[in-house]
Amino acid sequence: MWTAGALALLIGMGVGAPANAADDALYRSLGGEEGIARIVDGMVDRAYADDRIKKKFDGVNPKALKESIRNQFCVLSGGSCKYEGETMKNSHAHLALDKADFNALVEDLQFAMDDQQVPFAVQNRLLALLAPMHRDIITR
Repeated sequence: MWTAGALALLIGMGVGAPANAADDALYRSLGGEEGIARIVDGMVDRAYADDRIKKKFDGVNPKALKESIRNQFCVLSGGSCKYEGETMKNSHAHLALDKADFNALVEDLQFAMDDQQVPFAVQNRLLALLAPMHRDIITR
């Protein structure tokens, strides 16, 4: 598994995404919209229950968060969705997230992908797309 540092996710709490991936191979490998929804739902549910980071989600609507992250993952992986939320920098600036917070969320994502039996190579492809975002997420 990738280390949490590989994942800039995130992923989290409303995120900006680059233009669509060159093709939709990763999107299809993740199971399309339904597969991405299951992964994101699992990750967010885990994060809200994760003692290490659950307080970071106080006041955040889980349904809206899931929708935002689903759209982000869809766009990043080459799907035809549109992401219209905040940038990663803007959505995370006030959260005072550190490396441990980031790593915890990455682990929650990895467990969610494992639960959905996403192959390791496919997980790594998604994580590689998310990794550069860590610069905008970790603020302390």
